[in-house]
Amino acid sequence: MCVGVVAAVTGLTGCGGGAAEDPDAGTNGVGKLSAPKIQRKSTAVAEAASAVRLSGTVVSKGHTYTLDMRLKGEGGTGSVTSKGQTFQLLRVGEELFLKADSRFWTHDSGKDGGTPRKADEAAAAKLDGKYVKVPAGDPAYEQLSGFTDKDVLLDGMLTLHGALAKGERGKAGGVRTIKITGDEGAGGTLSVSLDGKPYPLRLDRGGHAGTLKLTDWNKDFPLQEPEKTEMVDYGKQLPTS
Repeated sequence: MCVGVVAAVTGLTGCGGGAAEDPDAGTNGVGKLSAPKIQRKSTAVAEAASAVRLSGTVVSKGHTYTLDMRLKGEGGTGSVTSKGQTFQLLRVGEELFLKADSRFWTHDSGKDGGTPRKADEAAAAKLDGKYVKVPAGDPAYEQLSGFTDKDVLLDGMLTLHGALAKGERGKAGGVRTIKITGDEGAGGTLSVSLDGKPYPLRLDRGGHAGTLKLTDWNKDFPLQEPEKTEMVDYGKQLPTS
């Protein structure tokens, strides 16, 4: 995503000095507010939105995770990639499903230096491309369901750390923005829309810990459980992966 700097002052006209252009002309006006007020307004409209798409990278404990999730109140759907492995997540209400290829299910499950056993490969082949239901009591449920929870993800992302300050104006996806920073950027930088409602559009996490885009605000998407022929239910616990 390109982020450019928008000029706030016009050039000289004729022989005299030109009048300064109002940088807030035609905007939603949040650029005139203090950084804490901008954050509160942005958080409020984000929480009230019916849906959002979140995509980008998150770096945690030395590992990079790539997310592309569509989220709304009833659940979410999308993909997560980590360590070269990609899996799909789907949550409808309280029901959570995970879909991946056979390589995902044999990862680190074999013996002899990580080489999958024949039995592991055979079991994994049955799960290839299938939605596997994640039991609510399985330790993975809480962690994985967090990727599909709009409120949980937004609450974590929209919190900047340290003293808040207004940054430069720019653009995100062609939309005019104002940046707010935490601890001069060390605590994160959030780009907020100056056009229409003040939705958060981009988060640059502090410490070079990833960049996330927030798009498709209020754009609905289909969300339904997979057909029985597409699903495997192991009961109380997922197979080892």
